[in-house]
Amino acid sequence: MKPLRVLLVAAAVLVVSSLMFATSALASGGGWHSQKALFVQTDNTSANSIMVYHRAGNGMLTLAGTYATGGMGGVAAGSVVDPLASQGSLASADHGRVLLAVNAGSNTVSLFRVRGDRLWLKKVIASGGVFPVSIAVHGHLVYVLNAGVQGGSSCVAGFWLAGSHLTMIPGSQRSLGATDTTHPFFLASPGMVGFSPDGARLVVTTKFSGSLIDVFSVGHWGMLSAMAMANPTAPTAGHVPFAFSFDPWGRLVVVQVGDSGISSYGFNPNNSLAFIGAANDAKDAVAASCWISRAGHYYFVSNAGSANVSIYQLDHSGMASLVGAMPTTAAAGTTDSVTTRDGRFLYVECGGAGVVLAYRIHGDGSLSLIQTVTGLPIPFEGIALN
Repeated sequence: MKPLRVLLVAAAVLVVSSLMFATSALASGGGWHSQKALFVQTDNTSANSIMVYHRAGNGMLTLAGTYATGGMGGVAAGSVVDPLASQGSLASADHGRVLLAVNAGSNTVSLFRVRGDRLWLKKVIASGGVFPVSIAVHGHLVYVLNAGVQGGSSCVAGFWLAGSHLTMIPGSQRSLGATDTTHPFFLASPGMVGFSPDGARLVVTTKFSGSLIDVFSVGHWGMLSAMAMANPTAPTAGHVPFAFSFDPWGRLVVVQVGDSGISSYGFNPNNSLAFIGAANDAKDAVAASCWISRAGHYYFVSNAGSANVSIYQLDHSGMASLVGAMPTTAAAGTTDSVTTRDGRFLYVECGGAGVVLAYRIHGDGSLSLIQTVTGLPIPFEGIALN
């Protein structure tokens, strides 16, 4: 019995040592858990795919692979540099272990499992509507924005995410009222869907019918209120709300195309919006302000028409002010963007040039260009990171 006991103790020590070594390797950057990536969607109308870039600690990108989504991209009517005319067509979920992508041309959503800078396609599921363009994630709850119309209206549809499974929630579809076309006009379609930070509300920007911001209550099992509170973008109704973010206190920060700037709002208990303030970048003659990303108290707005990025900040009361603008005239068509969780880097798509611009974010919100990544299709749209 004694030799057996010695062998068992030795085996236990070996297992513990192996686990400690593996944990140490992962913690020191030796495992796939530590490998960070940037994901870009080609939106190819024949065969959509995701281009994956390894993201180094200094923010630099290196192409790591390209993965087919199993669906087709789409192009909104009238769009030039932004084929989906939306923000959020790629979404990271499950703490970076899942990537969700829309396939606007085939009315589906693709689910990939993520390991560092590698992807595995696990599921392709119907989006619950026509021409999906944006995805919202809160925990295991997912809502997809369908901008197109076929025998009805544009809508949002809900799903439960569990591991590699994405399952539609019965009865979760909610109409947005737009009755445009299967391939919607880029200035008359919904722009983005997103959850409030606490998950209690689902917000949708609409570029039609007076340019409203719809706010749904999120109830038990992820079901939405039967009707949304349709908020005109006061005091600038009709000025085309496109994309949005939230400040650290949960207030809504919206990019409005017609104003070439941002507006901030608080939420009332009935889901109506309380206007706080607005700021614009008229001094830099910006055009087509549509997309927004946040890092701390700073907000980076992509202006596709003037090929630059405007920088704003919000104070503790939610009032917005302009910090400055970063010209990107060498790369036309600045569109969707994303910031790293630590607030150190900003990545901006340029659909008119087929490049991604990588910036370092400084403490005062200013930007320094550190890399121009070439070789992407023209146009393309969709960006996310793990």
